[in-house]
Amino acid sequence: MKKLLSFTDVCMAVIGACVMAFGLYEIHSFSGVTEGGVLGLTLVLNHHFSFSPAITSFIMNLICYFIGWRILGKRFVIYSAIATVSFSVMYRILEMTPPIFKEIYEYPLVAAIIGAIFIGVGAGLCVRAGGAPSGDDALAMGFSKLLRTRIEVVYLISDLTVILLSLTYIPVKRLVFSLLTVVLSGRIIGVIERYKRK
Repeated sequence: MKKLLSFTDVCMAVIGACVMAFGLYEIHSFSGVTEGGVLGLTLVLNHHFSFSPAITSFIMNLICYFIGWRILGKRFVIYSAIATVSFSVMYRILEMTPPIFKEIYEYPLVAAIIGAIFIGVGAGLCVRAGGAPSGDDALAMGFSKLLRTRIEVVYLISDLTVILLSLTYIPVKRLVFSLLTVVLSGRIIGVIERYKRK
């Protein structure tokens, strides 16, 4: 039986969460290209109510982890908690620094692709470590297991729901790029997850 915590996996979860935080803050929050799931929902709340994603992601993730706890198991929840805290701390640090890519709004296709890489690789590293940096990742993995379907399908359904909510502040043309980024990031996570199983 695999031990509960591994130094390598903890490091991988922390690095993956920090990569995601960088992509969400530096790319998605300035580009008008959003993510799905909890990440995208934090941006919706940030836009309409000025709630910091550092706080809202933490709260929503706790709710999702509580719901998925019985499905996912103790080890997964521990690694997910490590990734969630790492994400929130890193995002907060980034909020206190000047943005690097302020002009990214002018290049939505580039933002969609680069953002998808950051989110996909970051979440993928967390999945390989045995956890997830956001609650929708936890739920996606849980429902994927319960429904015996590929994780990309579960991600796509939840992401499309959040993208529809994002229509309240993002123009339709921008949401086409958001759709591209969620499909790409979901595929990257799925590839990394299947590589782990092999």
